[in-house]
Amino acid sequence: MAKKKDTGPLFEGMVLTEWQKLSNSIFGGMYRKKAREDKELMKTLAQADIRVMPEVYKATSLMSTIFAALGCLGILTLIFLPGAGAIAMYENQQTEETVDPCIIWAFENKDAIDYDKGWSSGGYEYGGCPFYETKTLGFTAKTLLVIVIGILMPFGAFRYFSNSAEREKAARGERLEKFLPYAASYTAAMAAANATPMKIFKSLAANEKIYGEIAYDSAMIYRDISLLGMDLITAIKHAVDRAASPWATEFFQGMVGTLSSGGNLKLYFLNRAEHYMRENRIRLTEFLETLGLMAESYVVVAVAMPLFLIVMLVIMFWVSGAGSQISEGMVYGIVMGVLPMIHIAYSGLVWLMSEEQKM
Repeated sequence: MAKKKDTGPLFEGMVLTEWQKLSNSIFGGMYRKKAREDKELMKTLAQADIRVMPEVYKATSLMSTIFAALGCLGILTLIFLPGAGAIAMYENQQTEETVDPCIIWAFENKDAIDYDKGWSSGGYEYGGCPFYETKTLGFTAKTLLVIVIGILMPFGAFRYFSNSAEREKAARGERLEKFLPYAASYTAAMAAANATPMKIFKSLAANEKIYGEIAYDSAMIYRDISLLGMDLITAIKHAVDRAASPWATEFFQGMVGTLSSGGNLKLYFLNRAEHYMRENRIRLTEFLETLGLMAESYVVVAVAMPLFLIVMLVIMFWVSGAGSQISEGMVYGIVMGVLPMIHIAYSGLVWLMSEEQKM
């Protein structure tokens, strides 16, 4: 049996998902002509490495928005459903102010109780209590619910799905800038060994796990030359259009200028590697300074302050009087609730900051 050929990372993700197929079959025809004429959208999709046709992207965004809107409509139905919705259940509850008057009235007027009405949902109403009132949700609150869930959330979903390419482009640009300094050093080392640009791009493309997103751009250049028959300068110009980061655009554009003017490509790679490594050191220095600031604030807010706070709470609990009331439950709530949340918040912040620098 013949072994299946490994197509490599270049062709991963090119098969549409079932959701994309469904969306394209319903709305793809509506977008096909206009979407393919939108050069800016096609460029953004290429920069974001979203390997679908523009009409598929638009159709999927519309289908996702419609389903999000239907979900919001379902939530509104559950809220406003007469007799069984969330508002109906809320408005069927007795107000706290009328509980005691109804109990007193029931004990004092046993003969006037209408037992056919039974208990209320709150459990305190005897039939015919003149003080009985239920909670009401105001018109303003209901209007806000409709506006937020029925209008703002579907609009937010539309904006979210429509801008997914821009978000992915920005995320990919950040990943490119993380790996570009090391890729530039690698190209400088390869150029110093008299490797041709073709071999440099091919070698970068084969090391995606090491050099990340820059390996994809290198693979596209190698594909354009070896498979599509483009010359080196034209292939790099296409890479300039696909670059999602200003650093990558500058890197490839500089290569075009150097090759077009007959300059020394080896010297160019050496200069770019030194420049990007210097920029990378600055970025890492800023990250370490931010971590140092976080560590100092952690010592003050999460270590020193809780010690003083616990002592003050205990003293206030002992001597609390009419002017300063503090309960035992409040002390336990602060010590076992608020203080651990401070440590969790700092841990989350440090983890998020570290994830941004993760290679």
